[in-house]
Amino acid sequence: MSTGVGMSACCLSGQVHQGTPKGRVETIGGLQTYVSEPENGSKSKTVLFISDIFGYEFSNVRLLADSYAKAGFYCYIPDFFEGDPLPISFLNNVEPPLKDRENLTVVDKAKNAAIVPATLGPWLVKHREGVSKPLIDGFVNTIRNTPGTNKIGTIGFCWGGRYAILLAHDSVDAAYACHPSLVAIPGDFDPVTKPLSLALGDQDSLLDNNSVGQIQDVLAKKTSVPHEIQIYEDQIHGFALRSDWSSEKDKKAMDDAEKQGIEWFQKYLS
Repeated sequence: MSTGVGMSACCLSGQVHQGTPKGRVETIGGLQTYVSEPENGSKSKTVLFISDIFGYEFSNVRLLADSYAKAGFYCYIPDFFEGDPLPISFLNNVEPPLKDRENLTVVDKAKNAAIVPATLGPWLVKHREGVSKPLIDGFVNTIRNTPGTNKIGTIGFCWGGRYAILLAHDSVDAAYACHPSLVAIPGDFDPVTKPLSLALGDQDSLLDNNSVGQIQDVLAKKTSVPHEIQIYEDQIHGFALRSDWSSEKDKKAMDDAEKQGIEWFQKYLS
């Protein structure tokens, strides 16, 4: 039986990072898409970014795509929410970083517990798999048929992490999922046939140790499929995209997660 792992306030935690994205926005496959290309402009190693619930305009994901482009990948971040992400303002008033979590009052926790389902519930229904997966599959098909494209990797965060795993069934050449949410275990992992890397935090409220163990057991049986699971100490859900840069440990975890993805794609998209 598949175990569904849900979404909580942690999906809305984190920090907005400073910096100016260097890419551009184009319409590709009918979707507004942020594009960041390597210095040589080559599409040979393409990486599709699937954002978290804050969407393709979130500066953090665009800055990260720029880093991957600097490493030699042609990067796309499509607007799979078609202009309907959750607002960045939620980062300021829903679950704080781990270091502040223990100071929350009972009233604060109760408030968060009420806000999260009221906000996320209707949004998740609107952007359910039956709506989102065809958009994602269509975009992969579009870039697969774009001249110059050779191999395609995908990286997904939180909401997008699950779709990165689904694309690793047979649609892309390699996948990297950072703190995925809403995953079904073993259902989403049994069909994986492409190289899959996972970055997980050991304080992730959406993937507890038992869930991680189940994922490890499923992947361990896939002896012919390259896979890895990196677990980051004291990191909560969202750390690979929204870590607190004022914390040296959190910043290092985010940098290490970036390195993990770049090395994975350098190995399997070459």
